[in-house]
Amino acid sequence: MRVAIVAGELSGDALGAGLMRELRVRRPEVVFEGIGGPAMAGQGLDSLEPMESLSLMGLTEVLRHLPRLLRLRGDLYRRWADDPPDVFVGVDLPDFNLSLERRLRAAGVPTVHYVSPTVWAWRRGRVRGIRRSVDRMLTLYPFEEAFYAGSGVDAVCVGHPAADRYPLEPDTAAARARLGVPEAATLVALLPGSRRSEVGHLMESFAGAAAILARRDDAPRFVVPVAAPRLRDAIVAALKEHGVLERCLLLDGDTATAVTAADAVLTASGTATLETMLAQRPMVVAYRLSPVTFFLMKLLIRVPWVAKPNLLAGEELVPEHFQRDASAEPLAAAVARWLDDPAASAEVAKRFRALHGELARGADARAAEAVLATALRDAGRAG
Repeated sequence: MRVAIVAGELSGDALGAGLMRELRVRRPEVVFEGIGGPAMAGQGLDSLEPMESLSLMGLTEVLRHLPRLLRLRGDLYRRWADDPPDVFVGVDLPDFNLSLERRLRAAGVPTVHYVSPTVWAWRRGRVRGIRRSVDRMLTLYPFEEAFYAGSGVDAVCVGHPAADRYPLEPDTAAARARLGVPEAATLVALLPGSRRSEVGHLMESFAGAAAILARRDDAPRFVVPVAAPRLRDAIVAALKEHGVLERCLLLDGDTATAVTAADAVLTASGTATLETMLAQRPMVVAYRLSPVTFFLMKLLIRVPWVAKPNLLAGEELVPEHFQRDASAEPLAAAVARWLDDPAASAEVAKRFRALHGELARGADARAAEAVLATALRDAGRAG
């Protein structure tokens, strides 16, 4: 069995690797080729292009690289149209993968898209394109599967792999012991994102907020999981500029330990908000985009929140700070409110635990079964 697969950022790399591992359990002879990161490479991916070439954020950044992206997408299409795999899996990256999936499906290649685009939030007309592009949509969240009902899109919720990894009862004491942080110390986790553009937009504000919080009577310390080595210099420079580097413990990744050990978390919007929710830690969510991208998003978006806990709960459980509001002073004040209100922190942890239970479904295995079923179903039709 031959599987073509494309992921474009670290969160997709992790999802793709889990899917690949479970596919190999079911089909030991399977081979994989496409684009992914280190986790997918560890599962045997024959990489055709570095994943970083697809790790772009925001409209303006994508536009600068559009000619190169179009050439790459055309090359992948020709490769797999001329020598069809048994199935193509696009992991997230909808603007790139859905177009590739549509062309491959028209050429007779079965297609699966893993991680629904946010069509429930904005540009709902994209459902028509999705219906033409995919044989099956794998969603991470139950509300997404419900959204597709009656649309003509074969969608199945597999749950979120992170919910399977995190225990329902987080062990904060053990996480602090691994970090060498005393149980009585106040600890704040800073998660500025996994892409250069995110770190560039947010790290200055995060470091400034840390400097403000460091002046509190409880003298917090900070833990910063660095998502990728290429981000370390920018993170260190911002922390040093604001005089808090010596108060920070930098980790090579390991977001799970960082958020589980923390009293509160300051995080970029995205997958990190889900991981913080699964660790049952109170959080403050921040995000900045280029002014042009933000303006367009404000015109198009149809939901009142972007943080995963708020979307899953259907209400604002955690504060969200965007653009100018994602500056040091308001971020520090929002984190301080969690630190000063243990009852509120306990209540939000209780809500997070209930949401965790809804997402823990054995996602890697369910995704692998869905991909196999799609490939075999189309093979049967061809036969």
